[in-house]
Amino acid sequence: MVNVALDAMGGDNAPGAIVQGAVDALAASSEIKVFLVGKEEVIRQELSGYTYDQSRVEVVDAREVIKMAEPPVMAIRKKKDSSIVRAMQLVKEGTCDAFVSAGSTGAVLVGGQLVVGRIKGVERPPLAPLIPTLKGASLLVDCGANVDARPSHLVQFAKMGSVYMENVMGITNPKVAIVNIGAEEEKGNALVKETFPLLKEAEGINFIGSIEARDIPKGYADVIVCEAFVGNVILKLYEGVGGALIKTVKEGMMTTLRSKIGALLVKPALKESLKGFQLEEHGGAPLLGLKGLVVKTHGSSKAVEIKNTILQCQTFKEQKINEKIKKVIVKEESTEST
Repeated sequence: MVNVALDAMGGDNAPGAIVQGAVDALAASSEIKVFLVGKEEVIRQELSGYTYDQSRVEVVDAREVIKMAEPPVMAIRKKKDSSIVRAMQLVKEGTCDAFVSAGSTGAVLVGGQLVVGRIKGVERPPLAPLIPTLKGASLLVDCGANVDARPSHLVQFAKMGSVYMENVMGITNPKVAIVNIGAEEEKGNALVKETFPLLKEAEGINFIGSIEARDIPKGYADVIVCEAFVGNVILKLYEGVGGALIKTVKEGMMTTLRSKIGALLVKPALKESLKGFQLEEHGGAPLLGLKGLVVKTHGSSKAVEIKNTILQCQTFKEQKINEKIKKVIVKEESTEST
């Protein structure tokens, strides 16, 4: 059984979408137990509208909520009875295998390091979401945790990302690329120029060189390495362009009677085709390199993303990703010492 601590109070659509996503995840897998953390009376009110296996749901009362605008470090240290801190404590003490939240990104990042803790040797844990491509999905590392990263951080991102894609997504020898403004090795800013030769020399990764932003959706690389400023811009542009294109297609189909008839005919196939290109279908972004699994979902997450993120935690646990990342980092340290 995989135990998941779920922040029931975090996100724009909490607690309704969070509780619904939890119930949907329970229906999708019999190997999951969910610990809903937050104001008990509010959570139980939401649960009253669903039929579910009550033996696989536990409500943990937490009276405080960390809001989006609060300073993360101060919030984590002062609000010990918040849904985020209480849920992370469940992971730290070993009661739960994973923590999921659609709440404050800053609080999740800070709490992950202060409460759950880093694997020894991991310099900076990166946020690593799966993003849709024409070939399936690629892992974007980092998308929001480390704006001022160093070359050694990016090398670790590549190694941890490779472990994730090989074991969670089943991709043998995943291709690793660094985000750049051109394919040539001499291009890029100081960080990219310093990191490039380190990635070429790094053992245990299949480094294929630079990747330009336009080639990311084509699926040329399985692991896309960058610092968080660049990664977050890529992620947000993905979301914005995707939403704009879908809106444009829908409006175009409604312009004439003929187009409306055509829309009815193609709607089922179009809906299925676009499904794989929606970010919510791929779950949340794990914070790689921690002692326990911490996953951040979009603040606007609906039930489907919460459900998929919980199921993602099951795969993470079953494939023993943390243990494998630890082995990679330990090997890296022993190589450096010799």
